[in-house]
Amino acid sequence: MSPLSCLLYPVSCLMYPVSCLMSPVSCLLSYVSCLMSPLSCLLSPVSCLLSPVLCLLSPSYVSCLMSPISCLLSHVSCLLSPVFCLLSPLIHVACVCAGHNATRDVVTLVKSVLFHRRNPLHFHFITDTVANQILSALFQSWMVPSVQVSFYDADELKSEVSWIPNKHYSGIYGLMKLTLTKALPADLSKVIVLDTDITFATDIAELWGIFRKFTDKQVIGLVENQSDWYLGNLWKNHKPWPALGRGFNTGVILLYLERLRRIGWEQMWRLTAERELMSMLSTSLADQDIFNAFIKQNPVLVHQLPCFWNVQLSDHTRSEQCYTEVSDLKVIHWNSPKKLRVKNKHVEFFRNLYLTFLEYDGNLLRRELFGCPSPLQNALEELDEDDQCYDFRRERLTVHRVHLNFLQYEYTPAPDGTDVTLVAQLSMDRLQMLEAICKHWDGPISLALYMSDAEAQQFLRYAQASEVLKNRKNVGYHVVYKEGQFYPVNLVRNVALRNAKTPYVFLTDVDFLPMYGLYDYLRRTVVHLDMAHTKKALVVPAFETLRYRLSFPKSKAELLSMLDMGTLYTFRYHVWPKGHAPTNYAKWRTATTPYKVEWEADFEPYVVVRRDCPEYDQRFVGFGWNKVSHVLELDAQEFDLVVLPNAFMVHMPHAPSFDISKFRSSSSYRTCLNTLKDEFHQDLSRKYGSAALKYLTAQRTI
Repeated sequence: MSPLSCLLYPVSCLMYPVSCLMSPVSCLLSYVSCLMSPLSCLLSPVSCLLSPVLCLLSPSYVSCLMSPISCLLSHVSCLLSPVFCLLSPLIHVACVCAGHNATRDVVTLVKSVLFHRRNPLHFHFITDTVANQILSALFQSWMVPSVQVSFYDADELKSEVSWIPNKHYSGIYGLMKLTLTKALPADLSKVIVLDTDITFATDIAELWGIFRKFTDKQVIGLVENQSDWYLGNLWKNHKPWPALGRGFNTGVILLYLERLRRIGWEQMWRLTAERELMSMLSTSLADQDIFNAFIKQNPVLVHQLPCFWNVQLSDHTRSEQCYTEVSDLKVIHWNSPKKLRVKNKHVEFFRNLYLTFLEYDGNLLRRELFGCPSPLQNALEELDEDDQCYDFRRERLTVHRVHLNFLQYEYTPAPDGTDVTLVAQLSMDRLQMLEAICKHWDGPISLALYMSDAEAQQFLRYAQASEVLKNRKNVGYHVVYKEGQFYPVNLVRNVALRNAKTPYVFLTDVDFLPMYGLYDYLRRTVVHLDMAHTKKALVVPAFETLRYRLSFPKSKAELLSMLDMGTLYTFRYHVWPKGHAPTNYAKWRTATTPYKVEWEADFEPYVVVRRDCPEYDQRFVGFGWNKVSHVLELDAQEFDLVVLPNAFMVHMPHAPSFDISKFRSSSSYRTCLNTLKDEFHQDLSRKYGSAALKYLTAQRTI
């Protein structure tokens, strides 16, 4: 490769935004960063002109010289993206989702759609407040390319359907699909409507293409119902709503919104419902009954879809008559309250298909459709791969998917404003601690769980089988999905901290058991010490046992006795005494009132603070300095460290974590940790000025 080609490379870099002017906005925006941010890209032509030799020796251009083909192909794919976009129209998908459980179903549905899709997608979710919070955080952190998401408030639509009596288990949300012409944007002409219990086995673009087969009068596309429900012969005196033949199932709907609005859909379905309710009194299958009654009166408006677009696994299904080979299947619909436990001779195949997406790594669905690099990819490319700490720096750029409130969560704020949330994080290997913590702490808990998609399902089964966990609704479980080689401990902690709902938080680790009654004691203490108007961090003294079976101390007196007998120890006294020595355990033994202690280097106590305290510094991953840096910043912000005389917590034994093993065995790991410490101190100095110099001085004297 000649110096001339090296020279032309950055010039071509500058020309790509021009070629993207005619392409999608996302492509254009990604290349704006090339013009605005990388100064080296702008200066490189000059340097090449002045010194071709230096250009050839430059590490950045050596890589260019060594891999011109891959470089060229990535930009060619971006140049071709306008063509791809013309051939791949935007597909709109609508879904009604309410409550914690439904959000988990939506994730599996979306995974199955994303796995097969080749088109850009726009999801429209009609949600309650709970589902809105969960799904908006999930999609924001998922960062799937060529996917747009819009949310619509279901509460604003309730008045449209609340007058309809409904016996279906989905409740009022089972009627929301009737309101889509009003809920969705007026300029949206077509949409695919899906239930949350749907699994795709093919590209959704095939289903979207059926709109082209509609006649001029057809406005709704549906699959025939695959049970005898609407035939009225399931049991004696069974009287279903009127339907055309076997009726239609509304788990998968093609809605031609533009035409529906034109024929006055909103008035037509209302008149149909009012007329039939005079004799039927209520719906049994929610919106499906009203859709079928409407189609019975207006059969010319429906386009019947092939049965494999909605293979229904209800209790009375005859879906096996729909297909001869499983390869024919396009969409599986788990439309029985029993879901995966439904009886069907092919259910094992269907279940395996569902479980594939249930446990599928959602990170793999972040692939680019058209080859245009995302801002994150551009940032990663700017990192120096020869940097010894490259993996640590890459971790800081990683955006982890987050599923908030993975299980049912209910919390009523305390009227006196003194409530305290226990905040902790854990991975799969600490799952056994959850029941014990719930027995020791009655108050609200915010837990962030670092897990893979498959592990999250293991956790779900564990929690649903536990009598202790099932009965606790004030525990928020927030899943942070695994990615990368390090445990992003402080990022995971911050997820738990941000999602605490109380004015105060107890920042702890999951392998500690708080003393019985600590929750009530802390609520009284935050009032006594005027935490609302002062900057205090209340230190809960930490102890540990080496015994897996421990008769937990019920009082301070009992703990001191066990301490004297050698059953308990001050935490890490034999490994890392500096971590908790400033607590002053000797003084604590006889203390009856809270006492203030001074910050010292490497102090890492467990504290109670206001929820608006500084977050943990996310550059620290794995083992080392993750809590130390947080306490250091509390001191920099002039929090008083106050030790509580009648509070304690006990660390339970466990095997060493993988990250501490890496810290102990890898010199490069320890070197990078020291580099991160230095950078943290530099940032602290910029943030707090000369007051932060004491921390650097203290660190250097160690």
